[in-house]
Amino acid sequence: MDRTESLLTAPGSSVTGPVTLPEASTPPTPAASEPVPAERESSPPDQIRGNPPWVRPALAGLLLTTALLYLWGLGASGWANSFYSAAVQAGSVSWKAFFFGSSDAANSITVDKTPASLWLMALSVRIFGLNSWSILVPQALLGVASVGVLYAAVRRWYGPVAGLIAGAVLAVTPVATLMFRFNNPDALLVLLLVAAAYATVRAVETASTRWIVLAGALVGFGFLTKMLQAFLVVPVLAGVYLLAAPTGLWRRIRQVLLAGLAVLVSAGWWVAIVELVPASARPYIGGSQGNSILELTLGYNGLGRITGDEEGSVGGGGRMGGGGPFSGQSGWLRMFDTEVGGQISWLLPAALILLVAGLVLAGRAARTDRMRAGLLLWGGWLLVTGLIFSFMSGIFHPYYTVALAPAVGALVGIGVTLFWRERTAPRRRATAATAILAVTLAVTTWWSWRLLGRSADWYPWLRTAVLVVGLAAAALLVLGRRLPRRVTPVVLALGASAALAGPMAYSLETAATPHTGSIPSAGPVVQGAFGPGRGGFPGGRMPGDGQFPGRGQLPGGNQTGQNGTGQPGQLPGLPGGTQTGQNGTGQTGQVPGLPGTGQTGQLPGFPSGGSTGQLPGGDGRSSQGGMGGLLDSREPSAELKALLEADADKYTWVAATIGSNNASGYQLATQQPVMAVGGFNGSDPSPTLAQFQRYVTGGKIHYFIGGGGFRANGGSSASQKIASWVTENYTAKTVDGVTVYDLTSGKQG
Repeated sequence: MDRTESLLTAPGSSVTGPVTLPEASTPPTPAASEPVPAERESSPPDQIRGNPPWVRPALAGLLLTTALLYLWGLGASGWANSFYSAAVQAGSVSWKAFFFGSSDAANSITVDKTPASLWLMALSVRIFGLNSWSILVPQALLGVASVGVLYAAVRRWYGPVAGLIAGAVLAVTPVATLMFRFNNPDALLVLLLVAAAYATVRAVETASTRWIVLAGALVGFGFLTKMLQAFLVVPVLAGVYLLAAPTGLWRRIRQVLLAGLAVLVSAGWWVAIVELVPASARPYIGGSQGNSILELTLGYNGLGRITGDEEGSVGGGGRMGGGGPFSGQSGWLRMFDTEVGGQISWLLPAALILLVAGLVLAGRAARTDRMRAGLLLWGGWLLVTGLIFSFMSGIFHPYYTVALAPAVGALVGIGVTLFWRERTAPRRRATAATAILAVTLAVTTWWSWRLLGRSADWYPWLRTAVLVVGLAAAALLVLGRRLPRRVTPVVLALGASAALAGPMAYSLETAATPHTGSIPSAGPVVQGAFGPGRGGFPGGRMPGDGQFPGRGQLPGGNQTGQNGTGQPGQLPGLPGGTQTGQNGTGQTGQVPGLPGTGQTGQLPGFPSGGSTGQLPGGDGRSSQGGMGGLLDSREPSAELKALLEADADKYTWVAATIGSNNASGYQLATQQPVMAVGGFNGSDPSPTLAQFQRYVTGGKIHYFIGGGGFRANGGSSASQKIASWVTENYTAKTVDGVTVYDLTSGKQG
């Protein structure tokens, strides 16, 4: 056996001894009825017998390479998702805003998520000042930590080679590269869930109460990061522990109940405080219609994501065909479709093949068998989360799939090492193992070839090279023992190159491209996708003149025209559309129920639409002179910035405008509180018209800036009422193309 094969097959490389395989000897384990003291743990990694000397340098190389990938040119993305960056800025100057996750330091409204991910970034900004690096570097470091913890979790039962493969797959998964270079909550969520899986692995080894309780606490903190999504892995972690922990059934049940209590405590303390604090003493809970964190948890960010019933949301799946136009059609193949496939699915077929084959290999192993327990842990994570993502009818964005990347990496690392070791088994089993590896590589190669074909003009030679090299490596695997041993390293190198070339190339493209806005995506432009790659739209803006693909058509539109219908002024499928050219108010060309209207034929209320028939992203300004919009923000001009900063200390809010992203651009430029009327979508009842009028009478708001906001799928009309009241009672002036109302100048006439 040469050195390369020994690295993959030597049982001494495993933390806990040889991997449990059918027909193979295993270390004795306690009977199911015998309690195991929680204190008795496996030896720490530094004390492993036969730990190969190459492990630490290899791990260090993996982590350093990952750090380079995630940190290189990070500042080019600017504020990235300005919605969260504005909340980070607010939390860096106000501890109240920090605790609640407020959008502004004056605490008018919170973001529509729990705030744990904001805490890390806000602390960084307090230390290093407000800039792109202080916001994004913590996210990149979370990614490096996730790779390291995944390595540790897989290595304990399957050896360092499996751990390194798992970590490498996670590191170069395109959507992971994207999200660990971005400031959405997903980066912290991934780390917490991987850490919870590691704690479960440790708990299963010795039926440790403290480790399984720690797993529950980590999941609970995951709830404080991205709410109910963190709970998708709970049935899997609990089920694996109940199955495989080496102790009696009732003790396992008690321990799992304690872990459940840890989940409730670690997630519930913040929720309880928010619910108990009087509404008058805290900001409005963004994303809810009733100013309730429980409503937000169970509705807009909870069951509503499954059913599509998300009052106040934009583009809910129940109304837009399964998650909205940026997320692909719901169904079995969503993870492989045009919008999502290039983000996560490169090694997804391999993970599924190796999962099924590994469970067959485990056969009728003992209840406590670790090989099967690990496959069930990571396979359950992948299947439960993946199926929910595939069939959810509510808002779904392709970047959510970063939650699948650790499970894909773990299954690939585990499966490859298990079946490579099986090549040394008796002839029949060795032949089957070789066939499984060859088929897995061939399928992976073919799928990479298909995915690369979706960006046919992007390095077209890479697609051909992946196919040729991958199929050649698969053929050499089939030849197996007939080849000289010195060829083995070449076969392994060819196979690894073919499997990882596609996702690695996509990841490098992602790292080299700035990403901004609320719907980022990894990799190059993909043909046929509703939203091209490179951050949803290049630079966070829609292509060309701001029109949607298809010459300005909207979902449901079937003819090319001013608004995609052939009938000027009519927007099919949007709330309130009644008559061509009218919005129910008798004003030609306006769109009902959308704020900021005023010019014939325009698409007011859409972010950044600027001229007749255009959609967001055209020139950076909405129809009534607003800047930015629903999904992104814009940097205000020096003239407008100076206007807002003048006498800023005299006002609670230097300005108010509809929509959080619209407000975020002004707030980040001035570092002064800007009120986001109506929250993210402009559809939250915060503030009401009466409250806004009291703020204006009390001299708390200096300016109102026109534009922004987009109301769909129900929600409050308070922002529209406020916009109408301002335009009817205050004189507008234009500053660098943006409409501004001075609320301290007295009403008109």
